[in-house]
Amino acid sequence: MNGLKSLGPGLALTGVIAAVSYGLGLLFPLIGGSVFGIVIGILVNNLWRKPQNTWQGIRFCSKKVLQWAIILLGCRLSLSEVWKTGTETFAVMIVTLLLSFAAAYGFGRLLRIPPRMATLIGAGTGICGGSAIAAISPVIEAEEAEIAYSISTIFLFNIVAVLVFPALGHALGLSDAGFGLWAGTAVNDTSSVVAAGYAFSTAAGDYATIVKLTRTTMIVPIAILMAVVVGWNKKREAGTEGGSFSIKQVFPWFILWFLAASLLYTLGLFGEQLLQWIHLAAQFMIVVALTAVGLSADFRQMTATGVRPMILGLIVWVVVSVTGYAVGTLTGQM
Repeated sequence: MNGLKSLGPGLALTGVIAAVSYGLGLLFPLIGGSVFGIVIGILVNNLWRKPQNTWQGIRFCSKKVLQWAIILLGCRLSLSEVWKTGTETFAVMIVTLLLSFAAAYGFGRLLRIPPRMATLIGAGTGICGGSAIAAISPVIEAEEAEIAYSISTIFLFNIVAVLVFPALGHALGLSDAGFGLWAGTAVNDTSSVVAAGYAFSTAAGDYATIVKLTRTTMIVPIAILMAVVVGWNKKREAGTEGGSFSIKQVFPWFILWFLAASLLYTLGLFGEQLLQWIHLAAQFMIVVALTAVGLSADFRQMTATGVRPMILGLIVWVVVSVTGYAVGTLTGQM
């Protein structure tokens, strides 16, 4: 009871803002509820300052609710469909993913971007936008300001992609499947992939969505790899300081539940109506979690970072877009 009492004010504040943001996202799907949530959360925190008694509930939403949302996302991901599409698009996805992180780290060092923010931008661009950033951030212990700035960076290039990609695809003479592969690989966020794909054609939109969902599963190995790296570094630090550390402390256990949910969906254990409710719940919970991230972000810290993260996001996005097209062309899939 005491726990609920301490969480209540923060849950209420986050929930109200998230509900408004979710509604705005339905009215303006190109922007989406998550971006509205982050922006409104940042404005509320930095213009009026949230009450001190809301801190625990907001932190709960930004951590726990986020993990539950990711688990629910697994309920609409068929492992068999992922395997089929994954084998067809493996070369493009792996090359673009590796180069995304390589560009993020390499150019991030040149631009003097904090390593955790560079990691988030690389994950958001190489995997699946805000969902990847949300999944990776607790593993690498990213600060709320880093999360908010990274998602804002990804959002900017989502908008550009939706406006530019369909025209580029037609200019390059891509087939429906070819454009679906390119959009599903090079556009960051799921909603933007869907928007760009169906702007090209219905067949391209269908294939782009499947490619994008397949690409989303890369969250699992990347999150586990990040956890191992973080755990190894913490264990080494603990050893030099005379302490102890276990990998269990940073292992992303929610990823295993994500896989379990995907398995249950693959086995056909969810009815269609239940899946619709689960999908709506997952979408709203992500808006809640990212609203909490916005409420935790200090705008002064974000502006002190300057435009360098935006420049890094542009570089990484261009690398992924060009590489995706090049590899797709070389493998005959464009």
